[in-house]
Amino acid sequence: MEQLKHECGVAMVRLLKPLEYYHQKYGTWMYGLNKLYLLMEKQHNRGQEGAGLACVKLEATPGEEYMFRERALGTGAITEIFAAVHEHYKDLPPGKLNDPLFAKSNLPFAGELYMGHLRYSTTGKSGISYVHPFLRRNNWRAKNLALCGNFNLTNVNDIFKEITAIGQHPRKFADTYIMLEQMGHRLDREIERLYQKYEDEGMKGMDITHAIEAHVDLSNVLKRCVPTWDGGFVICGLTGSGESFSVRDPWGIRPAFYYADDEIVVLASERPVIQTAMNVQAEDIKELQRGEAMFISKDGRFRTSQIVEPKVNKACSFERIYFSRGSDVDIYRERKKLGENLVHPILKAVDYDLKHTVFSFIPNTAEVAYFGMQEGLNNYLNKLKKEWIADRSHLLQEEELDQILSMRVRAEKVAIKDIKLRTFIAEGNSRNDLAAHVYDVTYGSIEPFVDNLVVIDDSIVRGTTLQQSIIGILDRLHPRKIVIVSSSPQVRYPDYYGIDMSRMNEFIAFRAAVALLKERGMESVITDAYWKAKKQQAQEDGTIVNFVKEIYAPFTDEEISAKMVDLLTPAGTRAKVEIVYQTLDGLHASCPNHPGDWYFSGDYPTPGGARMVNKAFINYMEEEYLIR
Repeated sequence: MEQLKHECGVAMVRLLKPLEYYHQKYGTWMYGLNKLYLLMEKQHNRGQEGAGLACVKLEATPGEEYMFRERALGTGAITEIFAAVHEHYKDLPPGKLNDPLFAKSNLPFAGELYMGHLRYSTTGKSGISYVHPFLRRNNWRAKNLALCGNFNLTNVNDIFKEITAIGQHPRKFADTYIMLEQMGHRLDREIERLYQKYEDEGMKGMDITHAIEAHVDLSNVLKRCVPTWDGGFVICGLTGSGESFSVRDPWGIRPAFYYADDEIVVLASERPVIQTAMNVQAEDIKELQRGEAMFISKDGRFRTSQIVEPKVNKACSFERIYFSRGSDVDIYRERKKLGENLVHPILKAVDYDLKHTVFSFIPNTAEVAYFGMQEGLNNYLNKLKKEWIADRSHLLQEEELDQILSMRVRAEKVAIKDIKLRTFIAEGNSRNDLAAHVYDVTYGSIEPFVDNLVVIDDSIVRGTTLQQSIIGILDRLHPRKIVIVSSSPQVRYPDYYGIDMSRMNEFIAFRAAVALLKERGMESVITDAYWKAKKQQAQEDGTIVNFVKEIYAPFTDEEISAKMVDLLTPAGTRAKVEIVYQTLDGLHASCPNHPGDWYFSGDYPTPGGARMVNKAFINYMEEEYLIR
């Protein structure tokens, strides 16, 4: 499996009782901080480039800091930021460290609101300044805003133009920063609206401040901002005065789940994370719905509200195939179904010869689909046994019956990922040689030159790992045939809502289709699609057509898969190689509640997605064909 950098992870914790309550009940005032750590560490799979956390104290007095933040870079960022927090406490005597009233008044990060973020860069930008949460500071507590999100917007330029048109001057051109400034401006307007209202009512000084903080309505802010965002997102925020929110995109592309009781409200990107951290059941946890926001006021009132009308459900199917942890009860079932759905094309690929076929998987994310594939194969084999026994029941000899009953699906752990191997050498040939050994094999697991070898993976995107490592290393076992199975369909298009794949020539499916067009003298299809996309580029409104679909249209899935084999099979490979893909119908049957499939089908849920895929194709043509 070639690693995909994908969606980020978010976590929020809102304590609804004073810190002393948690100290008395759970033995520590750090209850909220510890829960945030668990929520983040259990989502480590969602971000390994950086992490950050923010905290707000509700009862700070003027002159005391009430908003705190820590951020760090690297795979150890979660450990680093929490170690930095605890560094503040290391020299305290036990009496003070264990005193919630002292902590509340004197210690940083001893607050009631926490927000955490795990980052995977999907924009190519890196560095500590791009790590969430982002902060916008102000001397008015209610105007302070901390923001983090799991999102990718396709129309950042439009939002930038909008906020500069009203006079703002952002210091960076980064999506989160621009979103922060847009929302910060609307928050300022909401605070100023309330200030004018209470001043007109005769209030003065801190009475106005307290009234504002008691009545600020963040839904007014979100209702002005969210409709302008094109993309997939879950955006979370805290204000300095103690309000918090989380909002989900109207297509439901990015996921968010929450749990609330009379002590605490928590939110995370994945459901089983909350189950584990809070020791609750799946049915106790709710999913934030499409276009919906969760709000918690300064005084702890919890509510949800529809911010924008929900669009057609386009929840991301890749979440189910690969991104999310497989420990979710529904995701586990769906991944098994993905494997089971592939049984018949797999049997066809090995000519139904189960006696001479070994089945395995590419570690580690394909393991659950492999279990489903095994179950499907066993069901097929049991049906076969029943038919044979029924047909010959009066003629069966004991030896023949033993032979039938001994038939089994041959499962072995053939591929092993050597996680300790690091391709640290920059020189090309040496690096390629090391990359070829990222995977290893179990020698003796198949009968050379007799057995077929079937290995399942969760997806094939670029094909680099297949070409540089997997096919070559499997061929060392001398199988008669290698069948690579993908539990997902062919990845044909970039994902502009969360994954770091944006260049057309990164996709082996696209390269295969282009190669077929050239082989068959159909290059005019490529240039025609380019000129159509180019013409449409100037179009501001109306339906945006994804013209990249025309590159694939002349061919069947099987033809493209066969061409991929030609492109990916290393020279000198002795085994015959075949690639079997999941179908779109099989995907939707397995993951019925997550129909978002634009990376497979090209059917983008937002206008910005279709516009950007055409732009990526135009860039490809102008780089590869030097067309202008």
